[in-house]
Amino acid sequence: MSVSRRCSRTACRQPAVFTLTYVYADSTAVLGPLAAYVEPHCYDLCAMHADRLTAPLGWEVVRLPADTSTGGPGSDDLEALANAVREAGRKPTARQPPPTGQGVETARRGHLRVVRSEPVRPDERNQPRSARRPSRDV
Repeated sequence: MSVSRRCSRTACRQPAVFTLTYVYADSTAVLGPLAAYVEPHCYDLCAMHADRLTAPLGWEVVRLPADTSTGGPGSDDLEALANAVREAGRKPTARQPPPTGQGVETARRGHLRVVRSEPVRPDERNQPRSARRPSRDV
């Protein structure tokens, strides 16, 4: 049994050939070739619905060319993906300090960090914040 992806539009039974993604920060709708995997917050569209696509007022539609001559990602794409996965899998050898002017990391829980604007002196550690010297950052 072959499972093909269908158009995301209601009542459309055509096969999907494009993927639509919204970039809310840039007020942009990106319509490109069908993504290799189903992604949340992306919409698969058939050719007819992709041609009829319009965006809200003030938004831009970016249409990426669909390269149908190749059967999938090229060797350069796969090599870049493999390198990115390798890099992400490497354990950091030493914790790097935050960039200058960004503060000092004081605690970490999962992917979240607590960052202070300047280090706390040892004599101020157990004092309430109101008793500490004022911050020089303005």
